[in-house]
Amino acid sequence: MTDNAPDRVTCAVLIIGDEILSGRTQDTNLRDIARYLGVIGVDLAEARTVSDVLQDIVDALNALRERYDYVITTGGIGPTHDDITADAVAAAFGVELEEHPEIIEMMSKRWGTELNAARRRMARVPVGGALVKNPVQGPPGFTIGNVFTLAGVPSIMRGMLEDVGPRMRGGRPTVSRTVRVEGSGEGVIAAPLEAVAKAHPDMSLGSYPFFSPDGFGSNLVVRSRDPDALAGAVAELIVALKGAGIENVREIEVA
Repeated sequence: MTDNAPDRVTCAVLIIGDEILSGRTQDTNLRDIARYLGVIGVDLAEARTVSDVLQDIVDALNALRERYDYVITTGGIGPTHDDITADAVAAAFGVELEEHPEIIEMMSKRWGTELNAARRRMARVPVGGALVKNPVQGPPGFTIGNVFTLAGVPSIMRGMLEDVGPRMRGGRPTVSRTVRVEGSGEGVIAAPLEAVAKAHPDMSLGSYPFFSPDGFGSNLVVRSRDPDALAGAVAELIVALKGAGIENVREIEVA
């Protein structure tokens, strides 16, 4: 990462699939994408989940790709009739779909004469698009414009991410530090936390309560792209908390 890296690069995630909205499948891709993007200095700014309805996907995709630097879609690129993500991406960009010869060649080697119409659906890529490598199994994803279209299967999606990251223009990574307050509720820590937050409007300060058999309290997480400024804000927060009569305060390491 260079010193002149842009301050903020943004990305949205569009999760596609009725199975997510129905609760039949629990999504874990959003968590994994958020963690991956944070490491390369890209902010996950918004996430949406839409059903397998073509126009709903097109509308959501167009809104997100206009607003953010990048969009990652997950799901809907399999062989069944309801896997319509490729159709929606092509419609959003106003282009046709075509069978990518590299995918057809790969499929032919794997399935031979069993390369049926359903499997060939997975070879369709919007005209002008490029492939996203799939190091796990099955056909690759694809990218067009600022959109990366990935599989919904978590292990495959994570593999594809490794090819997406190097194509993104990274920003300055966000770093975080955590102050742990034990034995005091959010009502007590709210005022000093708000005061520090107002003094550092370019930072993110969050309060995350915890409850356990050993006691209760909150973890206060401070995030910034400037490590030196972050250290100063954490020191101010500790002083402000102690100034409010809260003594059981300490910074902790979070893996």
